[in-house]
Amino acid sequence: MSQKKIMVVDDDKEFLDELQETLVLSGYEVKAVNEAAEAFPIATKIKPDLILLDLKMKGMTGFEVANKLKNFDNTMEIPIIAMSGFFTAEEDDTLLSFFEIHDYLRKPFNPLDIITKIEAVLKENRRINNHRLQG
Repeated sequence: MSQKKIMVVDDDKEFLDELQETLVLSGYEVKAVNEAAEAFPIATKIKPDLILLDLKMKGMTGFEVANKLKNFDNTMEIPIIAMSGFFTAEEDDTLLSFFEIHDYLRKPFNPLDIITKIEAVLKENRRINNHRLQG
């Protein structure tokens, strides 16, 4: 099985570096993106298997990035896991479903939690894609 490509988008450079290191040590190929505005062009170029997306960033929000990704044929199928510490549980469900975000992690989180979420989302995405191919 080939190494899965994860794109991480967060404007907190220290957090981004630590998360990138955790993911690399867990066997993922990682593209770290420090500016929200760069997320869309990079995603269209590298076609990651999954995107970890901070929702609250300077300039463009994670919601705006997710909306752009979900409205472009080349990136609409890429699963997104949102990361933030700024929303209530009630807001989470509404906002995430509206922006077609697959899952959510409240910051700060345990590095093992992110690996578990990534694996679950990738497994579900494989199942959906296999079902589409068979159907």
